[in-house]
Amino acid sequence: MRPYNRAMARQEATVPVVLVFSGLDPTGGAGLAADLEAIASQGCHPAPVATALTVQDTRDALRFEPVAPGLLVEQARAVLEDMPVAAVKIGMVGTATVAECIHTLLAERPELPVVLDPVLGSGAGTPLAEPGLEQALMSLLVPLATVATPNGPEALRLVPEADTPEAAALALLEAGCEHVLLTGGHAAGDAVVNRLYGGRRLLETFRWERLPGAFHGSGCTLAGALAGLLAQGREIFGAVHQAQQYTHEALRAAYRAGRGQRLPNRLFWARDEARA
Repeated sequence: MRPYNRAMARQEATVPVVLVFSGLDPTGGAGLAADLEAIASQGCHPAPVATALTVQDTRDALRFEPVAPGLLVEQARAVLEDMPVAAVKIGMVGTATVAECIHTLLAERPELPVVLDPVLGSGAGTPLAEPGLEQALMSLLVPLATVATPNGPEALRLVPEADTPEAAALALLEAGCEHVLLTGGHAAGDAVVNRLYGGRRLLETFRWERLPGAFHGSGCTLAGALAGLLAQGREIFGAVHQAQQYTHEALRAAYRAGRGQRLPNRLFWARDEARA
């Protein structure tokens, strides 16, 4: 048996690795489970680092327990020292202390594209963040983000002085984020309007058919897919559009596994191939 050679392992790697920081959702609809499916669907290998354990069902989140900071750092360093990570996806952070840990880890690797999905609460509005997290995200993680993917309410919580989600998106750019994909699922209308910002201005507007019902894990699906596509080396405009297309198809194929919101079918493509 030949000895382990890290340099050779990196050269032989053909599947891009995405390091994921997020909470564990026991329903499998959101959080790490959603990230794993979305990232794998883009042809990447997800490396999940748990930031918190949550108690939730498909109707709402009940509570969460953050992972001890030392354990979180150990998880991430084990991956970073062993695997050729090509991108990072950040979902639920939970506490300012966890945000500080992630910042320390990623500040050492500024070359990595980072997708930040600023999860602050459940779809039903239950908090998934301790007090002070918004400020920590703005000062520590937003400046590291290649793309942030807040919905309207999240953007306004991050930038409470903003009058509109659009103004908040521009403020996120001013804070150091390279691009902001502001999602419009919470707004009214027959279409879901998502807007991509960069360079201190609106770059592109996307309109998608508003599908009936509510979904558990749609934001995780979008951000996870986007991280996978960036890990594949896709340029930002193509990656943003393809991630939205993938998410829309996953929502179109959603199914009900519990008594609450439907779950995106992130493996819809496997079902379709099986029937072909």
